[in-house]
Amino acid sequence: MKDSWNSTSIIPLTFYSLIFLFTFNFRDVFGVPTKHLCRPEQRDALLELKKEFEIKKPCFDDLLPKKTESWANNSDCCYWDGITCNAKSGEVIELDLTRSCLQGLFHSNTSLFRVQNLRFLTTLDLSYNYFSGQIPSSIENFSHLTTLDLSKNYFSGFIPSSIGNLSHLTFLDLSGNDFIGEMPFFGSLNQLTNLNVDSNELSGIFPLSLLNLKKLSDLSLSRNQFTGTLPSNMSSLSNLEYFEAWGNGFTGTLPSSLFTIPSLTSIDLRNNQLNGTLEFGNISSPSTLTVLDISNNNFIGPIPNSISKFINLQDLDLSHLNTQGPVDFSIFMNLKSLLLLNLSHLNTTTTIDLNGLFSSHLNSIYSMDLSGNHVSATTKSSVADHHPTQLISQLFLSGCGITEFPELLRSQHKLTNLDISNNKIKGQVPGWLWTLPKLIFVDLSSNTFSGFERSMELGLPFITRPSMQYLVGSNNNFTGKIPSFICALRSLITLDLSDNNLNGSIPHCMGNLKSTLSFLNLRPNRLGGGSSKEYNLKANEDRSQEKYMGDSFRYYHDSVVLMNKGLVMELVRILKIYTALDFSENKFEGEIPRSIGLLKELHVLNFSSNTFTGHIPSSMGNLRELESLDVSQNKLSGEIPQELGNLSFLAYMNFSHNQLGGLVPGGTQFRRQNCSSFKDNPGLYGSSLEEICVDMHAPAPQQHEPPESEEEDREMFSWIAAAIGFGPGIAFGLTIGYILVCYKPDWFMHTFGRNKQISKST
Repeated sequence: MKDSWNSTSIIPLTFYSLIFLFTFNFRDVFGVPTKHLCRPEQRDALLELKKEFEIKKPCFDDLLPKKTESWANNSDCCYWDGITCNAKSGEVIELDLTRSCLQGLFHSNTSLFRVQNLRFLTTLDLSYNYFSGQIPSSIENFSHLTTLDLSKNYFSGFIPSSIGNLSHLTFLDLSGNDFIGEMPFFGSLNQLTNLNVDSNELSGIFPLSLLNLKKLSDLSLSRNQFTGTLPSNMSSLSNLEYFEAWGNGFTGTLPSSLFTIPSLTSIDLRNNQLNGTLEFGNISSPSTLTVLDISNNNFIGPIPNSISKFINLQDLDLSHLNTQGPVDFSIFMNLKSLLLLNLSHLNTTTTIDLNGLFSSHLNSIYSMDLSGNHVSATTKSSVADHHPTQLISQLFLSGCGITEFPELLRSQHKLTNLDISNNKIKGQVPGWLWTLPKLIFVDLSSNTFSGFERSMELGLPFITRPSMQYLVGSNNNFTGKIPSFICALRSLITLDLSDNNLNGSIPHCMGNLKSTLSFLNLRPNRLGGGSSKEYNLKANEDRSQEKYMGDSFRYYHDSVVLMNKGLVMELVRILKIYTALDFSENKFEGEIPRSIGLLKELHVLNFSSNTFTGHIPSSMGNLRELESLDVSQNKLSGEIPQELGNLSFLAYMNFSHNQLGGLVPGGTQFRRQNCSSFKDNPGLYGSSLEEICVDMHAPAPQQHEPPESEEEDREMFSWIAAAIGFGPGIAFGLTIGYILVCYKPDWFMHTFGRNKQISKST
């Protein structure tokens, strides 16, 4: 027997013993649930909860697994997705259903709050779903909660005051809902460190009970309807690190006690009604503040010199500060950590020397906005002796009274975004601009440019071809043909040359941009030519321009001017795809291509005021998303296609001033138009026309022509559908993401979790 107890037999025994001991201890230490740990009454309660709410399809998190799909009656609930149990007692202690695409109405008898079997929960996370209704007061039964996250849903009504009884709470997030009324008394939540109620409809004054929360480190009240003054004793929140209350109606002065909190790193109070003069108090030691945004308020007077003590600032926004006098810009020279500096619209008498700023020691600045001030730009005569030490990525100089293109930008090889719109710059756009290798966005609009230097034509070396994606040159004096160098901008997404004096045809080579180009605005110019050539670029998406300044909330936008629904409309769409095509008021001729029907995402289509001939293609009946159609003031003939009567979203249409005839479609939307939409087409008739044009005499019926085939144009325009339906969304999203993440990734990640779900914010 002793001889048989050898090393060969010891090894497997020892191996299995170690596995047993490791498994036992791992479960004991890390709380991994053992088999059949789930208590039956808790499993039943969770299954009842699952039956009460459904999974929304589609939803914004369709790619993520749905947590409740793993919940089954014959399995251990402690193994279900989103469920965590106490390893010893078997109690469910965490319910995490974030981003589960759940929807349903909460009410007083909602099973989650009615069943006492989940009363030991310490974490309840229902964020990023589609829940609606009111939170019942019985939520106080979860007396062990330390984390409560109901954010990014559609909850409404008053915030229940019973939440103030959850004395163990450390984290409370109610943001991104539709809560109304005043905030309840939360002064007893003395363990609370994080409180976020932004993006609701809360009102009343600053909740004074919050000043009792000595452990509070993160407070966000932004995007509500709070009014009144901020309390003068803000320093009571002695552990506060982040304070955001932007987008409210707070008035009064900025309490200087706020700046004495030693732990404070971020203050964002933009877009309020704060007034008086700025006072930062007695700052005896270097401040830990990294973000200070008090823009778009009603402050009057000078910028305090003490701002120079905020030496750790990375983001400073003082835009729209009414200084009413001179500004000493040297006070910013100590802020050597600045990444973003926004001094736009200061109402100052001081001229900003762009040369001086670029020669300063603010070498870390990523983005600078001086728009709305008087700026002196470096001239060609002095640039030879000037070698700027500062390399910037984003520069905004809109409305600065600049008369010459700043030559000092020639050496800015890190420049990605340049806005020099609304100035008085004349002559030609310099050719060296297109050699800046990282340039993404250029806005030259609303100047008096007459042309483009020709040195950068198609011979541009490949290595220096820019990555530019947005070129806006509207409202200038550009003449002649569309410059062919644009064909070398192979990454171009947006091209806006509207409101100029361009003529001739669209260059053939622009067809090479068909994988990228998604926005094209050429109205009104004097362009013309046959449709067989010009329509290589006819089907591009009209999208609003956004000029980001480094974070997901801070931007100022361009608008897109379209002829829409009979009016000149300024469309401002933020983070929304608005698909439109406007070639009105040009000199296009020939037939409207039948392949227009491939553009399935079009919402607005305007071909008015050209010289189109032939029939309206029946393929327009494929444009299921179309809301506005204007083909007026052309030379179109034939019938209005009956297929248009099936477009349920088509709210506006205009066929006037053509040579159309035949039966007007009988769809409901046709009966809701004005008679003027069919004016000067004497051959039209039909019951729908008689309803809206009572005095009209109908001619004899005409035979309906068969629908036209689309096959002959399909190959020529097949790229259009892909560009509208796939390319633009990816390219646009990647561009915005690139700008945000490269600017300040840590801030972006901090902010990302606070944004409303896309389906609600849009």
